Amino acid sequence: MRVVLVDDHRMFRTGVQAEIGDTVRTGVEVVGEAADVDQAVTVISATRPEVVLLDVHLPGGGGVEVLRHSASMMSDADRPVRFLALSVSDAAEDVIGVIRGGARGYVTKTITGTDLVDAIFRVADGDAVFSPRLAGFVLDAFASTDAPPVDEDLDRLTQREREVLRLIARGYAYKEIAKQLFISVKTVESHVSAVLRKLQLSNRHELTRWATARRLV
Repeated sequence: MRVVLVDDHRMFRTGVQAEIGDTVRTGVEVVGEAADVDQAVTVISATRPEVVLLDVHLPGGGGVEVLRHSASMMSDADRPVRFLALSVSDAAEDVIGVIRGGARGYVTKTITGTDLVDAIFRVADGDAVFSPRLAGFVLDAFASTDAPPVDEDLDRLTQREREVLRLIARGYAYKEIAKQLFISVKTVESHVSAVLRKLQLSNRHELTRWATARRLV
Protein backbone atom coordinates (compact mmCIF):
# COMPACT_ATOMS: atom_id res chain seq x y z
CA MET A 1 0.00 0.00 0.00
CA ARG A 2 1.69 3.19 -1.23
CA VAL A 3 1.21 6.17 1.09
CA VAL A 4 2.16 9.85 1.05
CA LEU A 5 2.55 11.59 4.41
CA VAL A 6 1.59 15.28 4.58
CA ASP A 7 2.38 17.13 7.82
CA ASP A 8 4.28 20.33 8.54
CA HIS A 9 6.15 18.85 11.53
CA ARG A 10 9.20 16.92 10.39
CA MET A 11 9.59 15.07 13.71
CA PHE A 12 6.00 13.85 13.51
CA ARG A 13 6.53 12.62 9.95
CA THR A 14 9.64 10.78 11.12
CA GLY A 15 7.66 9.15 13.93
CA VAL A 16 4.87 8.00 11.61
CA GLN A 17 7.42 6.69 9.14
CA ALA A 18 8.99 4.63 11.94
CA GLU A 19 5.58 3.29 13.01
CA ILE A 20 4.17 2.29 9.64
CA GLY A 21 7.04 2.40 7.12
CA ASP A 22 8.47 -1.07 7.70
CA THR A 23 6.90 -2.49 4.55
CA VAL A 24 7.67 -6.15 5.33
CA ARG A 25 5.90 -5.87 8.67
CA THR A 26 3.03 -3.49 7.82
CA GLY A 27 2.49 -3.78 4.09
CA VAL A 28 2.76 0.01 3.84
CA GLU A 29 5.37 1.91 1.81
CA VAL A 30 5.76 5.67 2.38
CA VAL A 31 6.55 6.90 -1.13
CA GLY A 32 6.61 10.64 -0.41
CA GLU A 33 6.36 13.37 2.21
CA ALA A 34 5.30 17.01 2.16
CA ALA A 35 5.24 19.87 4.65
CA ASP A 36 2.88 22.37 2.99
CA VAL A 37 0.11 22.61 0.43
CA ASP A 38 2.28 23.20 -2.64
CA GLN A 39 4.66 20.36 -1.78
CA ALA A 40 1.72 18.07 -1.10
CA VAL A 41 0.04 18.69 -4.45
CA THR A 42 3.33 18.15 -6.29
CA VAL A 43 4.25 14.94 -4.46
CA ILE A 44 0.77 13.44 -4.68
CA SER A 45 0.57 14.18 -8.41
CA ALA A 46 4.01 12.66 -9.00
CA THR A 47 3.55 9.48 -6.96
CA ARG A 48 -0.22 8.81 -7.24
CA PRO A 49 -0.38 6.83 -3.96
CA GLU A 50 -3.33 4.75 -2.85
CA VAL A 51 -3.68 6.78 0.38
CA VAL A 52 -2.58 10.21 1.59
CA LEU A 53 -2.27 10.84 5.33
CA LEU A 54 -3.23 14.51 5.53
CA ASP A 55 -2.81 16.97 8.36
CA VAL A 56 -5.64 19.50 8.62
CA HIS A 57 -3.44 22.50 9.43
CA LEU A 58 -0.75 23.20 6.82
CA PRO A 59 1.09 26.26 5.55
CA GLY A 60 -0.44 27.47 2.30
CA GLY A 61 -4.13 26.95 3.00
CA GLY A 62 -4.57 23.77 5.05
CA GLY A 63 -5.65 20.25 4.22
CA VAL A 64 -8.85 21.45 2.55
CA GLU A 65 -6.75 23.24 -0.07
CA VAL A 66 -4.81 20.04 -0.81
CA LEU A 67 -8.11 18.24 -1.28
CA ARG A 68 -9.37 20.93 -3.63
CA HIS A 69 -6.30 20.59 -5.85
CA SER A 70 -6.60 16.80 -5.78
CA ALA A 71 -10.24 16.51 -6.81
CA SER A 72 -9.52 14.93 -10.18
CA MET A 73 -7.25 12.30 -8.61
CA MET A 74 -9.86 11.43 -5.99
CA SER A 75 -12.48 10.90 -8.70
CA ASP A 76 -10.24 8.78 -10.95
CA ALA A 77 -12.24 5.60 -11.50
CA ASP A 78 -9.19 3.44 -12.25
CA ARG A 79 -6.67 4.68 -9.65
CA PRO A 80 -8.40 6.85 -7.07
CA VAL A 81 -6.24 8.59 -4.48
CA ARG A 82 -7.92 8.32 -1.07
CA PHE A 83 -7.33 10.80 1.75
CA LEU A 84 -7.27 10.04 5.47
CA ALA A 85 -7.01 13.09 7.74
CA LEU A 86 -4.53 12.63 10.60
CA SER A 87 -4.59 15.59 12.96
CA VAL A 88 -4.10 16.71 16.54
CA SER A 89 -7.38 18.63 16.24
CA ASP A 90 -10.66 17.04 17.29
CA ALA A 91 -12.75 20.11 16.47
CA ALA A 92 -16.05 19.51 14.68
CA GLU A 93 -15.43 22.19 12.06
CA ASP A 94 -12.07 20.65 11.12
CA VAL A 95 -13.57 17.17 10.78
CA ILE A 96 -16.54 18.35 8.74
CA GLY A 97 -14.39 20.62 6.56
CA VAL A 98 -12.08 17.88 5.27
CA ILE A 99 -14.89 15.35 4.89
CA ARG A 100 -16.83 17.84 2.77
CA GLY A 101 -13.59 18.31 0.85
CA GLY A 102 -13.47 14.62 -0.04
CA ALA A 103 -11.43 12.88 2.68
CA ARG A 104 -12.57 9.33 3.43
CA GLY A 105 -11.87 9.48 7.13
CA TYR A 106 -10.43 11.40 10.08
CA VAL A 107 -8.32 10.06 12.94
CA THR A 108 -6.46 11.91 15.66
CA LYS A 109 -2.76 11.68 16.37
CA THR A 110 -3.40 9.63 19.50
CA ILE A 111 -4.03 6.61 17.24
CA THR A 112 -1.64 3.66 17.56
CA GLY A 113 0.58 2.54 14.71
CA THR A 114 -1.33 -0.72 14.35
CA ASP A 115 -4.69 1.03 14.17
CA LEU A 116 -3.31 3.57 11.70
CA VAL A 117 -2.16 0.81 9.35
CA ASP A 118 -5.60 -0.77 9.60
CA ALA A 119 -7.25 2.59 8.85
CA ILE A 120 -5.02 3.08 5.78
CA PHE A 121 -6.05 -0.26 4.29
CA ARG A 122 -9.72 0.32 5.06
CA VAL A 123 -9.70 3.76 3.44
CA ALA A 124 -7.91 2.34 0.39
CA ASP A 125 -10.75 -0.19 0.10
CA GLY A 126 -13.29 2.63 0.08
CA ASP A 127 -14.42 2.47 3.71
CA ALA A 128 -14.97 5.56 5.85
CA VAL A 129 -12.84 5.55 9.01
CA PHE A 130 -13.15 7.82 12.03
CA SER A 131 -11.84 7.99 15.56
CA PRO A 132 -14.87 6.99 17.68
CA ARG A 133 -15.92 10.42 18.97
CA LEU A 134 -15.55 12.13 15.60
CA ALA A 135 -18.07 10.06 13.66
CA GLY A 136 -20.90 11.83 15.49
CA PHE A 137 -19.79 15.21 14.13
CA VAL A 138 -20.11 13.94 10.58
CA LEU A 139 -23.45 12.23 11.15
CA ASP A 140 -24.88 15.37 12.74
CA ALA A 141 -23.57 17.60 9.96
CA PHE A 142 -24.84 15.52 7.06
CA ALA A 143 -28.15 14.65 8.73
CA SER A 144 -29.07 18.32 8.55
CA THR A 145 -30.56 19.60 5.32
CA ASP A 146 -29.56 23.14 6.17
CA ALA A 147 -26.08 24.40 5.40
CA PRO A 148 -24.19 25.56 8.50
CA PRO A 149 -24.36 29.33 8.96
CA VAL A 150 -21.40 31.36 7.79
CA ASP A 151 -19.49 33.02 10.62
CA GLU A 152 -17.64 35.90 8.99
CA ASP A 153 -15.61 36.62 12.13
CA LEU A 154 -14.42 33.02 12.39
CA ASP A 155 -13.66 32.91 8.66
CA ARG A 156 -11.11 35.69 9.15
CA LEU A 157 -8.93 33.29 11.14
CA THR A 158 -6.51 30.80 9.66
CA GLN A 159 -6.77 27.15 10.64
CA ARG A 160 -3.78 27.50 12.97
CA GLU A 161 -5.24 30.61 14.59
CA ARG A 162 -8.49 28.73 15.24
CA GLU A 163 -6.54 25.92 16.87
CA VAL A 164 -4.69 28.35 19.16
CA LEU A 165 -7.95 30.17 19.89
CA ARG A 166 -9.61 26.95 21.01
CA LEU A 167 -6.75 26.00 23.33
CA ILE A 168 -6.57 29.49 24.83
CA ALA A 169 -10.31 29.36 25.47
CA ARG A 170 -9.89 25.99 27.20
CA GLY A 171 -7.46 27.62 29.64
CA TYR A 172 -4.14 26.34 28.31
CA ALA A 173 -1.02 28.37 29.07
CA TYR A 174 1.16 29.53 26.18
CA LYS A 175 3.83 26.94 27.02
CA GLU A 176 1.25 24.15 27.03
CA ILE A 177 -0.10 25.26 23.65
CA ALA A 178 3.41 25.45 22.21
CA LYS A 179 4.14 21.91 23.37
CA GLN A 180 0.87 20.48 22.07
CA LEU A 181 1.15 22.12 18.64
CA PHE A 182 4.92 21.66 18.29
CA ILE A 183 5.55 25.38 17.86
CA SER A 184 7.45 27.99 19.88
CA VAL A 185 5.95 30.14 22.63
CA LYS A 186 6.76 33.21 20.53
CA THR A 187 4.75 31.75 17.65
CA VAL A 188 1.82 31.13 20.01
CA GLU A 189 2.03 34.76 21.15
CA SER A 190 1.99 35.92 17.53
CA HIS A 191 -1.09 33.83 16.76
CA VAL A 192 -2.91 35.12 19.85
CA SER A 193 -2.11 38.72 18.89
CA ALA A 194 -3.42 38.09 15.37
CA VAL A 195 -6.64 36.53 16.71
CA LEU A 196 -7.28 39.42 19.10
CA ARG A 197 -6.65 41.95 16.32
CA LYS A 198 -8.89 40.21 13.77
CA LEU A 199 -11.73 39.72 16.24
CA GLN A 200 -11.26 43.19 17.78
CA LEU A 201 -10.90 41.77 21.28
CA SER A 202 -8.69 43.08 24.08
CA ASN A 203 -7.59 40.07 26.12
CA ARG A 204 -7.86 36.31 26.56
CA HIS A 205 -10.90 36.64 28.85
CA GLU A 206 -12.89 38.32 26.08
CA LEU A 207 -11.53 35.74 23.67
CA THR A 208 -12.74 32.90 25.90
CA ARG A 209 -16.23 34.40 26.11
CA TRP A 210 -16.27 34.84 22.32
CA ALA A 211 -15.26 31.22 21.71
CA THR A 212 -17.69 29.87 24.32
CA ALA A 213 -20.59 31.78 22.76
CA ARG A 214 -19.83 30.02 19.45
CA ARG A 215 -19.43 26.61 21.12
CA LEU A 216 -15.81 26.33 19.97
CA VAL A 217 -14.47 25.25 23.36
